[in-house]
Amino acid sequence: MPVVVVESPAKAKTINKYLGSDYTVLASYGHVRDLPPKDGSVDPDDGFAMTWEVGADSRKHVKAIADALKDDNALILATDPDREGEAISWHLQEALTKRRAIKKDTDVRRVTFNAITKAAVTEAMANPREIDVPLVDAYLARRALDYLVGFNLSPVLWRKLPGARSAGRVQSVCLRIIVEREMEIEAFKPVEYWSVKALLETPRGKSFEARLTTLAGKKLDRMSLESQAAAELAVQAVTSRALKVASVEAKPSTRNPSAPFMTSTLQQEASRKFGFGARQTMNAAQRLYEAGHITYMRTDGIDMAPEAVTAARDEIARRYGSEYVPKSPRNYKNKAKNAQEAHECVRPTDMSKDPESLKISEADQRRLYDLIWKRTLACQMEAARLERTTVDISSDDGQVGLRATGQVVQFDGFLKVYEEGRDEPVGDDDKRLPQISQGEPARFAGTSFQAEYDKATGADTVVESAKAGMQQHAAAILSENGAVLALQHHTQPPPRYTEATLIKRMEELGIGRPSTYASIVTTIQDREYVRKENNRLFAEDKGRIVTIFLLNFFRQYVGYEFTADLEAKLDHVSAGDADWQKVLADFWSEFSATVAETSELRISEVLDKLDAALAPQLYPPKEDGSDPRQCPLCGEGQLHLKTSRTGGFIGCGRYPECRYTRPISGDAAEGEDKVLGEDDGDQITLRSGRYGPYVQRGEATEENKKPKRTSLPKGWQKDDIDLEKALKLLELPRHVGDHPSGGRITTNLGRFGPYIMHKLPGGDEKPVYVNIKDPMEMWEVGMNRAVELIDDKRANPGRGRRGAAKPLKELGEHPEGGGAVGVYDGRYGPYVKWDKINATIPDGVEPADVTMDMAVKLIEERAAKAGKKAPAKKKPAAKKKAPAKKTAAKKS
Repeated sequence: MPVVVVESPAKAKTINKYLGSDYTVLASYGHVRDLPPKDGSVDPDDGFAMTWEVGADSRKHVKAIADALKDDNALILATDPDREGEAISWHLQEALTKRRAIKKDTDVRRVTFNAITKAAVTEAMANPREIDVPLVDAYLARRALDYLVGFNLSPVLWRKLPGARSAGRVQSVCLRIIVEREMEIEAFKPVEYWSVKALLETPRGKSFEARLTTLAGKKLDRMSLESQAAAELAVQAVTSRALKVASVEAKPSTRNPSAPFMTSTLQQEASRKFGFGARQTMNAAQRLYEAGHITYMRTDGIDMAPEAVTAARDEIARRYGSEYVPKSPRNYKNKAKNAQEAHECVRPTDMSKDPESLKISEADQRRLYDLIWKRTLACQMEAARLERTTVDISSDDGQVGLRATGQVVQFDGFLKVYEEGRDEPVGDDDKRLPQISQGEPARFAGTSFQAEYDKATGADTVVESAKAGMQQHAAAILSENGAVLALQHHTQPPPRYTEATLIKRMEELGIGRPSTYASIVTTIQDREYVRKENNRLFAEDKGRIVTIFLLNFFRQYVGYEFTADLEAKLDHVSAGDADWQKVLADFWSEFSATVAETSELRISEVLDKLDAALAPQLYPPKEDGSDPRQCPLCGEGQLHLKTSRTGGFIGCGRYPECRYTRPISGDAAEGEDKVLGEDDGDQITLRSGRYGPYVQRGEATEENKKPKRTSLPKGWQKDDIDLEKALKLLELPRHVGDHPSGGRITTNLGRFGPYIMHKLPGGDEKPVYVNIKDPMEMWEVGMNRAVELIDDKRANPGRGRRGAAKPLKELGEHPEGGGAVGVYDGRYGPYVKWDKINATIPDGVEPADVTMDMAVKLIEERAAKAGKKAPAKKKPAAKKKAPAKKTAAKKS
C-alpha cells in the first residue's frame, strides 16, 4: 500500500475516507525539521548553508512514516498546496532520505488539492508531480532571513534595551504601524464644529429631517460653523424664514456584491462581525478545511472554479428564485502579487450545504462556515437596486438652504443573503422619505428634537441661557419651537487598529503574506509589545521603545518600502525568476554592517538618542511655560528616559535621592502626576501606572523599596482625588471587626473591585470573599451587614467551585426536556437556568414574576441564538419487561 503523508490527523482521517484501504495515510504533525535556536544554524560564509534538526516531538512521526515505507516502497506527499506545505514535503523527503527510508528505487510523488473532497483527491492522485524547487527556495530564503534578523538584531535589543524581547523582519514593521498610529492619536488636537438640522413637515403632515447646507447664500462644508455663536446665528436664520421645496431628485443606483473571501478579507470580516482574532479565524478555518467543508484557507486568490460558479448559481435559483441569478456569471480577477499563493478563493466545497445541514458542533467553526457560505452565494447574486432621493429646501431669499436625503431598496438582490461589515460606523442616509413635491411649503414639524437635545446635553442639564427663546448648552442649541437643533461636534483622531484593519493595512503596504498574517499579529501581542482591549490594538511602552530604537538605528529595515520590496523579491524567487542566495547576499552585506556598528554603542548613548526622538511626546510644552522636563516631585531634577526589564519609563535624574517615575504613555506623559499633600511626614502623591491611576505614600528608599500604594476604584476620576480621599484609600485594608466564629473581617480593594474578606482561624478552609458594588461600602459597611454577607456566601458559594448557587425562585421540571428550571441572581442581573443554558431575564421583569411558560420561551430563544439543541420532548417511560425465567443447565 502506498504511504500518503499529510500534516494533521484530521486531514488524514478525511483523506483516508476517500482513498480506502489501498493506501496507508499518516500525519507528519506539521513541520518535522527546523533550524536549531542557536548561532551558526545559517552560515552566510558558506552560501547560507542551513543546519536542520528533527524536532523531539517529530522523531516518532518520522519513524512511523519510515516504518510504513518498509512494507511499501511508494511515498505520496500530500501536504498543503502552498509554500509551507511544499516545505513540509521537502523536509520529509530530506529527513527520510537521511534515515535511508527512501531508497534509489522509492517512488516519491507530490500531489496537491485545493479542497479535501472525493473528486479533488481522486484527480490529484491521478496527476502527481515533483516537488516545486522554486517554491522550496522561496521558503529557504524566508526562513534564513527571519533567522538572520532575529538572531542578530534581538541580542542587540537585549543589550541596549533591557526588557525588549525580540525583533523580526516583518514583526517589527507591523509593530511600527501600531506605534505610529498611537503617536498620531496622542498628537491629535480636536477641532470644534457644529451642525444644524431641522424637523420639517409636508402639507400631508408627514415629518422628515433636513440638514443645513447653505447659510447667508454660501455653501457650508463640515467645518464651516466653528463655534457656538455661529451655530446660534444659524439656528436663528433657519427659524426666522419660511421654507419651501426647491427640488426633488430621485436617482436609481445599484450596489454590487463583494468578491468571495481570500485569507485577508476572511480574517477582516470575522473580526468585524464576530470579534475573532486572526489566529482564532485561521484555527477554525483549518478545521473546516480538514473536514472537507471549505477550500484551502491560505490564499491571495478570489477566482472561483467554473463548476463552483455553476453550483452557486443553481443553489441561488433553488433557494431564492431565478430573479436573484444574474444573466451571466460574475468573474473576479486575482490581484495577488504572488501567483504561488493565488489559489482559488475560500468557499464551501458543496454549495448546497448550509450550516444547518452540516450540523457543525463547534461554535467558531459554525459561525465561520455560515459567513463563508453566505459570502460565496452573495458574490454570484444579482446586484441590489436602490433609489436615492435628494430633496433641496430653501428660503425665498436664498439665504438658507437645507437638504434631506433618503434611500429605498427596490430590489434586495445579494442583500437578501449577506452584507459586508464596516470597520468604522458611517452616516445613516438609508431613511425612507415621505412623498415630497417640488414647490410645496416645508413647515416646521409639530414634533420636537427635545429628546435628542436632552440626550446630547444630559437630561438634568441646567439651561445656560434662553436668548431669543432658545435652549442653549455648550453641546447643543434647540430653537423655541423645538424643530431646529444645533449639535456640537469635535474632530476625532484616527482610530486604533483592530486585527482586521491592521491586516488590511499590511496588505495595502505589501507586507506579509496570507500564511503569515495571523502569526505576525499574534507574535507582537505575545511579546507584550501590543495589547488588545475591546478588539483594538494599543502600543505598550515596551513596543514603543523598541520601535523608536529601530527607527533610529535600523531605519531601513523597518521601512515600509524596503520590506515590501523584499517581499516582492521573495515572490520572484518562488516564481523561479530570482536566485534565493543572491537575494540573501544582497540583504546580509548591509544588514550585518549595521548590526556591528550599533553593537559598539553604549546604552547611555542609545537612551539619549531615544530620549531626544521621543521628547515631543514625553515632555509636551506646559500651558504655564514652565520646563516640562522638571521633576514634579522634587522640583530639582530633570526627567530622562530610562529602561528596565518591564520596558521603558520616565525617571528623575536625581535618583536615588529622588525616586520619581512615571510611564511613557497615557495621562502621565502629560505631566498630570501631582503631590496631594503630606501626612505623618510622608508625601501623598497621585500617579499613573501601567494599570491606571493610583495613590502612593512616600517614596521608594533602600529601607522601604515598596511604599504603600492603592489603585483608584472603578468610576473614581483622578480630578476628584484630594488628600482626604487618598488617605482613605491608603488606610485599606480596613478591619471591620471580629466574626462571632472567630477570625478578622476586613474590606479591601482588589483586582476585580472592592470586597469583604473573612477567614476562620486554624483549619484548611480558604478565605471567603464577597464582592461589593459600591466602593464607599469598604469604609461604611458595619459588622451586622458584613457577617450576614459572609455567612450567606459561605452557605451559598454561588458560581465558585465549592457548590451551586441557590435559586431565587424554583419553577419546577422543564415540561419538555425534564430537569429543574430556576431563577437565579447573576453578576449581570437575574437569569433563568435550565441544564447548561442560562437566559437573561429582560429589563423590567421582576424575578418573582417569571413563570414556567416565560422561562421556557427564554430558554428556547437562548438555545437558538447559541446554536444549541432545543430540549427534546420527554418520552414516556418504557414499561419494564418481566425478567425471563432462567433454566438451570443440566449436569452431564
